[in-house]
Amino acid sequence: MPELPEVEVVRRGLQSSAVGRRITDLEILDARTLRRHGQGPQDFIEQVTGACIDSAQRRGKYLWLPMKTGSGEGTAMVVHLGMSGQMLVSRSDIPDQRHLRCRFVLDDGADELRFVDQRIFGGLYMDRLIAVDDAPGETIPSTIVHIGRDPLDRLFSLDEVFAQTQRRRTEIKRILLDQSVAAGIGNIYADEALWRAGLHFATPVNSMSRDEVTAIYAAAHEVMTEALDQGGTSFDSLYVNVNGESGYFARSLNVYGRAGENCRRCNSTIVRSAFMNRSSHYCPVCQPIP
Repeated sequence: MPELPEVEVVRRGLQSSAVGRRITDLEILDARTLRRHGQGPQDFIEQVTGACIDSAQRRGKYLWLPMKTGSGEGTAMVVHLGMSGQMLVSRSDIPDQRHLRCRFVLDDGADELRFVDQRIFGGLYMDRLIAVDDAPGETIPSTIVHIGRDPLDRLFSLDEVFAQTQRRRTEIKRILLDQSVAAGIGNIYADEALWRAGLHFATPVNSMSRDEVTAIYAAAHEVMTEALDQGGTSFDSLYVNVNGESGYFARSLNVYGRAGENCRRCNSTIVRSAFMNRSSHYCPVCQPIP
């Protein structure tokens, strides 16, 4: 699943290529893409047709496009990428991509915004925007108010994160993956941040000092910033930017996906262990089991 850097790459692409443009028509090729829109496909079509894309926003792994319509502002199209969702800006004369689910015609018809999704775990829906309590003037879709700020957010609070860790009796990786604590960190960047901070994924979070918690989230900020600079992490064709290009950060990963290879810090063998129906990768020397 795309994590914060990958979603931010897509957001930036939409900001430069789609914001300010009007949706003059759209075609739903697979209604399952709109299953999260409770009012049904026809209502979605009526809300979106003629609307102007006002901006491209993100919190953690969640992406939305606020819309300007004839009745004003206050709504947004939420884009859930799921495992394989892609938002592509394509010339209308380019053949349809395989697994194309929804087509938005922009302006004069020369360009299209296309939602492509191989596994159909992603989707689109309209939602109302509501005010954010801790940031006057900021709005967020009502369905994602439970999502915490991410480590790249200017209002991200380590004080709040540390306070939450002291109330939990669980492992640090579970906290890293908890989107209500801090958004945007998934399995890849959790493993990478833990390696950089020298902590094992099963470290009891309520035993960690403030310095250790600060170190782990500083490492998450660092690794995701580096990944963003390289266009994100692509292991296959399921994640691409709006131009269909892959990211290159997979070449820079230190532990994730490198089980059996040598640690780049101490030359020990990277280990892969089961964790929460997925895997954790770590160095047993750099990250001793607590």
